[in-house]
Amino acid sequence: MGDKDLEYTVVFPDPNDFGFKEDPVVILLGWGGCQDKHLSKYSYMYKNQGCIVLRYIAPWQQIFFTGIFSRNLHCTARKLLNLLFDIGIEGHPILFHVFSNAGSMLYRHIVELQCNKTEIYFTKLRVVGTIFDSAPGNRNLQGSIRALKTVLGSSTNVIIKCIAIPAFVLIVVLKVLLYPVTQFVSLSFYDALKVDPSRWPQLFLYSKADKIIYYKDVESMIKIRKMQNIQVQSMDFKTSQHVNHFREFPDEYSNKCINFLKECIRKTALFRLFDKKNVMQ
Repeated sequence: MGDKDLEYTVVFPDPNDFGFKEDPVVILLGWGGCQDKHLSKYSYMYKNQGCIVLRYIAPWQQIFFTGIFSRNLHCTARKLLNLLFDIGIEGHPILFHVFSNAGSMLYRHIVELQCNKTEIYFTKLRVVGTIFDSAPGNRNLQGSIRALKTVLGSSTNVIIKCIAIPAFVLIVVLKVLLYPVTQFVSLSFYDALKVDPSRWPQLFLYSKADKIIYYKDVESMIKIRKMQNIQVQSMDFKTSQHVNHFREFPDEYSNKCINFLKECIRKTALFRLFDKKNVMQ
């Protein structure tokens, strides 16, 4: 499906799938270089539990050249949230499942819109939790270059490769050199997630063997969020590579994700019931 330049896929559960009282919406935000067929494997995991699944992958140019395309990411985030209203699923419990830094960068803008009290999303959308897979990472140049090479692949024009990789390195170096000044103007996505205003639970799935996202960046984020009294869970798969945890440990991965979703929905339901009783008193 598509909304002008917004290419996405929505999958609805079978009528016989009654895993939840009301169908949760799981929004999958893909990693750089990801294809929809890759995300579809995660869709089945949720669809079989009775979830509606929305899949989206941000263009790699917006991810690796954020200084140029950051406004595009913000607009994309708004389009995705508006899409929930267009489909008519904005009132359902919503879980974000975010992959790598590409998904995290887009997610950062979604959270800013969702938590902005002047936006309609603040009162109309019911987010219950977020799952981070192989994310977030903080200024790892070597890992980022590996990721960009993977995205460009063997089918990309050689000239584009010769331009894109040096340009990316130059932008990263400039960001590092200018960071003491620019940090007061705009936060990096990693620093923004440190002060993420959302208060719903988070689950971090990562591996010490990941060669693209430094595991200590993930563990640092886990520690920071816990200090902010966010309900945080995590799972270190130890040996699996970047965004390969599901492929190498399908049972452990799917069980962790589904159980986390169920916990988030149960806690949200209890909170709403408690809040309703207070209003009636």
